[in-house]
Amino acid sequence: MAKLVVSILSSLDNYCAGPGGRLDALPMGRAFDAHNLELMRSAGTLLFGAVTFPMFEAYWPNIDRSPASDPVQRKIAERADAARKLIVSDTLVVAKTSPWADAEVVSRAHVHARITELKAHASDDLLIFGSHVLFNDLLAHGLVDEFHLLVGNVVLGGGVRTFEPGLCVPFRLRGQRQLAGSDIAALHYDCRAH
Repeated sequence: MAKLVVSILSSLDNYCAGPGGRLDALPMGRAFDAHNLELMRSAGTLLFGAVTFPMFEAYWPNIDRSPASDPVQRKIAERADAARKLIVSDTLVVAKTSPWADAEVVSRAHVHARITELKAHASDDLLIFGSHVLFNDLLAHGLVDEFHLLVGNVVLGGGVRTFEPGLCVPFRLRGQRQLAGSDIAALHYDCRAH
């Protein structure tokens, strides 16, 4: 049975994006990319919300794949291309000209059943990067198995909250470390019922 794994980069004051949804103040970089690639090695499906998918779709298919390019970014792009992609949205339509035109769009009303089905039959994990509306809903409904909270060394003072008010989910700490070459604390939690 596959696991549903979530990874989110958050500020010290619980924001996964700054005012206006801006991400540029969060400490993304080589250590962040290396962590993401590590998670992608065991994932066969990437899950997205309607805001996150267009960002990934615009960025990763356009990464330089030449031997001179950054090897971690190149490997992430290759794995993202190869992965099954599932978008949770009631409105988003993937363009037929998109490099990821084969992405599956699932309505919010049907996402719990679809994820349960994928977890039961997939051999590789399901992985969510960001997509805070989606992962908060899945956490609230007990569908998340593992949670990677990356705490960046920054205070944003406002923006998009990482965890929605009222969310009450038990987390059991499985590991903690500092991402090499960064000031990002990586906290690894088990979200399954104890």
